[in-house]
Amino acid sequence: MQRRRIAVAAAVVAAAGAAVAFTLPSMAGTTSSAGKKASTRSGVAPQILAAMQRDLGLDGDQAAARLQRARWASRVSSTLSARTGADFGGAWLAPDGTTLKVAITDPAAEDAVRAAGAVPVLVKRSEQTLVAAKEKLDAVRSDAAGVTGWYVDVQTNKLVVVAKPGRTAAARSLASEAGVKADAVKVVTSADSPKPLFDVRGADPYFISVEGGTARCSIGFSVEGGFVTAGHCGTPGDQTAGFNQQAQGTVKASVFPGDADMGFVAVNGNWTPRPVVNDFQGNELPVAGSTEAPVGAAICRSGSTTGTHCGTILAKNQTVVYPEGAVTGLTRTNVCAEGGDSGGPWLSGDQAQGVTSGGSGDCKVGGETFFQPVNEILAANNLKLVTSGGAADGGAGNGDAGNGGGEATTPPSEEPAQPASDCTQLPVQRQGAINQAGAAQATPGNGAFRANAGRQSACLDAPDGADFDLFLQRLTAGGFRTVAKATGDGDKTLSANLRAGTYRYVVRATSGTGAYTLGIAVP
Repeated sequence: MQRRRIAVAAAVVAAAGAAVAFTLPSMAGTTSSAGKKASTRSGVAPQILAAMQRDLGLDGDQAAARLQRARWASRVSSTLSARTGADFGGAWLAPDGTTLKVAITDPAAEDAVRAAGAVPVLVKRSEQTLVAAKEKLDAVRSDAAGVTGWYVDVQTNKLVVVAKPGRTAAARSLASEAGVKADAVKVVTSADSPKPLFDVRGADPYFISVEGGTARCSIGFSVEGGFVTAGHCGTPGDQTAGFNQQAQGTVKASVFPGDADMGFVAVNGNWTPRPVVNDFQGNELPVAGSTEAPVGAAICRSGSTTGTHCGTILAKNQTVVYPEGAVTGLTRTNVCAEGGDSGGPWLSGDQAQGVTSGGSGDCKVGGETFFQPVNEILAANNLKLVTSGGAADGGAGNGDAGNGGGEATTPPSEEPAQPASDCTQLPVQRQGAINQAGAAQATPGNGAFRANAGRQSACLDAPDGADFDLFLQRLTAGGFRTVAKATGDGDKTLSANLRAGTYRYVVRATSGTGAYTLGIAVP
């Protein structure tokens, strides 16, 4: 039997072979000559640039420049996060789409920020402090009437609580109940009522058999063995059908509400996952990876109800209170969406960002939409994104660890690669000292840092006569877990190709004491 190919956010058709049932105003035929030239130079699909021109008022060169700048800003932010550690207050692109601002709590870090090409902003609270405050609210999980969500706003250096008009007192009371200091809280009002963006109807892209009818959602991104989507689009064991009403697969994993809105559907042998997104104009947009775009970056999404629309990332790690319960860890945008778009893909250029969760408003009057970051779905379910380069990205990761004399090990799922460069050649240099054998020290600054998907490298220069071991750990739902390590005698080098996430290095003195230097490189 011929294998059907999964085109992400599959085209809406009334029956096999029928014409597309829903279209947007033509984009493919209206791309400017500047947009075509920009697409050729940047490697970004012209349809993405055309959507950005339409929704953001940019010409082709400006759209391409913004996407390229977002990629650069993502790499710089990761490096500065590792360099400044517990002093890092977050990063964002200014409204011009090109100026990267980096918040820090220590004035001594200003020169490092400027040297990286960014603008330092001195703030009172670190990003870790704000995230800890948000987690206090998450733990309360109050059903306070009129409170619709909360998030860390790195631009104002505060924890923002969103309340309905007239309910600001309830929002401040909730923050106080959670033990969050009043000066760290900003209350904003919004009449919007976020809701998951799925609907129940008798037609369209992919369907989930539920009690009382059929739910319709959009495919997110192809992964090995199936696709990722929103968690509210079915529960484990639910059967799915494709756009043509043919049996497609089974929901294998689903989280909603709670810590995420993520789902994974395993497809049967008649469907082939492909690294593309449907723009609903007869074009397939390539998916090349999953490098996370920063706050302020331009972003586009596609969905089976409204097609392709673009906007800006407004905030990350937001908790949204839906009628079904609170969901944390979502990204907030000003992109519109409607029922049936749930689960659909979000792209920054050719980089996968997430899947549609919910929102408010519509694509006639506008609104806000939230998405579940895709890298967290891949990490939580040990999945590999299917990419246009032919390789899978963002899964368990491939890695290695090497050192100058002893044993070097990594998890069984990781395969050998080249060791790290010389310590002094790595861009982030950190010094520390361990004064007791058997003790361990986390770095940077006993904190953690965000890293994009890709190769991380480190080199540990231990004191003479001492045996210091090096561990790279990733933050998971159960705490930090070691994903690569270098042990044994002598100095250590470590290199691992890993998914995006929050990481830290741990240096342990197996024997001896003294000062050490740790060099770090992040993607």
